[in-house]
Amino acid sequence: MSDNTKQIYNYTVILEKESDGGYHAFCPALQGCHSQGDTFEETIVNITEAMELYLESLIADHQPVPKEDLIFKPLNILI
Repeated sequence: MSDNTKQIYNYTVILEKESDGGYHAFCPALQGCHSQGDTFEETIVNITEAMELYLESLIADHQPVPKEDLIFKPLNILI
């Protein structure tokens, strides 16, 4: 991939509302890639930036870019 070629990477992000306000976000496929924000929108901006930096670092170091292997299945629990 040349320096001016861009590639789109698609990953799932999990956002959790914090009990004291704000949000926490992480990308399970990018181990250790977490961020937070005071609002949902701010958290999306922050985790996007964190993921971009994470991926740029992997590429610069000639490391493999992880593929996502998550499977989501909503479950209904009857109690």
